[in-house]
Amino acid sequence: MAEPLISIFARWPEPGKAKTRLIPAFGADGAAAIYTKLLAHTVEVARASGVPFELRVTGASPEDFRAGLGEDLNIVEQGDGDLSARLGRVPAPAIVIGSDCPGLTPAILRAAHDTLQTDPMVIGPASDGGYYLLGYREDAGFAFEDMEWSTERVFEETLRRFAARGIRPAVLPELSDIDTPEDLAQWPEFLP
Repeated sequence: MAEPLISIFARWPEPGKAKTRLIPAFGADGAAAIYTKLLAHTVEVARASGVPFELRVTGASPEDFRAGLGEDLNIVEQGDGDLSARLGRVPAPAIVIGSDCPGLTPAILRAAHDTLQTDPMVIGPASDGGYYLLGYREDAGFAFEDMEWSTERVFEETLRRFAARGIRPAVLPELSDIDTPEDLAQWPEFLP
């Protein structure tokens, strides 16, 4: 099997467009500052894991992301379409993650990578009902098509879709991502 590649989905931290649910509490600049810290953390965790990774970006050029996060980064534009379409373009084997999970560690990324050596799928559930990581050895476009994102049913629906194909996932520890001001309570180092 080819080596699974981590694809980090990232948005340029433009005030007013990044972490918009945090804007009422922290303002547009504050929300962007929080996201900037989260993105930098995610890149550093991926580097420390030793697993090959790329940054899949939107909102600015690859050069802008390299200038802020490191010239060594492998960067791919997400392309057009909604989140389902953009995720569906990631070729297998892959581990897709967002960039807003402060509890993510190098050990979790290595565990996902190692799990895909023997299991067809691995998922990291998020405490809000979504997931922070999805790994798959073969094309998983069906897991993204027509998904109702940002609901408490994303994790459950993703499991249902794989189960319908006879695939039982390996499940990683549950983590929290940062979507609301309350989510930052245990992560003060990410405050603006």
